[in-house]
Amino acid sequence: MHNTFSGILGLIVPLFLAATIATAAPSAKTAEDRYIAARDAAIEKISAIYDTGNADDAARKAEDAASADLAAQMRAILNEPARDGFGPAKLNIDTFSKGDEGFGTLDGLRFDARLGKNGETAGPNGADGKYVEPKAHIIVTSQTLFERWLRAHKEWWGNNVKNVPQQIGAALKDESFYTQAASSGAAVVNFNSLPIAKPAEATFVHGMLAGRTQSDIPNAADTVFVSAIANGKVYVAYGSIDPKVQVPACIAIRASYDKKAEQAEDDLRFEKIDRKAYDKLGNLRQKGEDVYKRCFAQNAPKQASFAEATRQAQRLLSAAMGR
Repeated sequence: MHNTFSGILGLIVPLFLAATIATAAPSAKTAEDRYIAARDAAIEKISAIYDTGNADDAARKAEDAASADLAAQMRAILNEPARDGFGPAKLNIDTFSKGDEGFGTLDGLRFDARLGKNGETAGPNGADGKYVEPKAHIIVTSQTLFERWLRAHKEWWGNNVKNVPQQIGAALKDESFYTQAASSGAAVVNFNSLPIAKPAEATFVHGMLAGRTQSDIPNAADTVFVSAIANGKVYVAYGSIDPKVQVPACIAIRASYDKKAEQAEDDLRFEKIDRKAYDKLGNLRQKGEDVYKRCFAQNAPKQASFAEATRQAQRLLSAAMGR
């Protein structure tokens, strides 16, 4: 009798556990599925409104309604607390129109710093009447939503441009991810990794010294990006730093290449050299940028400003993880 009961019990317990897992596990996933479905429906609806060419009020109302609904869903999915020094969580999607710059940012909640980099109140009420950019931003999402986003961005920029890597760790170390994930209107340039410490609860952290550009690589790194994976969530934060990190010797090297490029262009224009000789020189400006980045990567860690940037990145990571 004992053996029979033990056998039945041995069958019942695994079945009970399986049933419990089956009923409990899909809840978070279902919430994310609902969010994705609602987001995609909003994108189709609002993009169609904009396509009519005369839809300012209608599109704005539709965007406001979609943002409010999706933000509420995202808050329920992530259950994230407020961050000291940061405003209330808002949806990290700024536009639902496929044709807009900044379309396709990372799904998640975003916390914007209450102050600008000079200590003034962030937002549209700056002392000079202009918008004051928050000093820092924190984005939080779930690991599963992050993975969905990566798959959707596998070929976001087409086949002729490097797209975001498909592994989470590799993506969080790559400048293409930060360019796509956070709306800014400028490309992110990765100058150096930062040696930040990994909190005990994190399985992955990365710090990056960076700048932004719409054309040439900047002469100084003025931004830090930090990221972490912990407890099924991904934390991404970025903010301006003071002082900027720059290496005058590296700037001088690039300037010398630019001067050679200008001289070569003048020589070609005034027929001092022919096209064959000019082409043989190669892209001198690109060579200068490449040499500049290598020089910066080697010499920036020796600067006192680099150590300060690392400290600021570490504090930003702590704020991002709510520590």
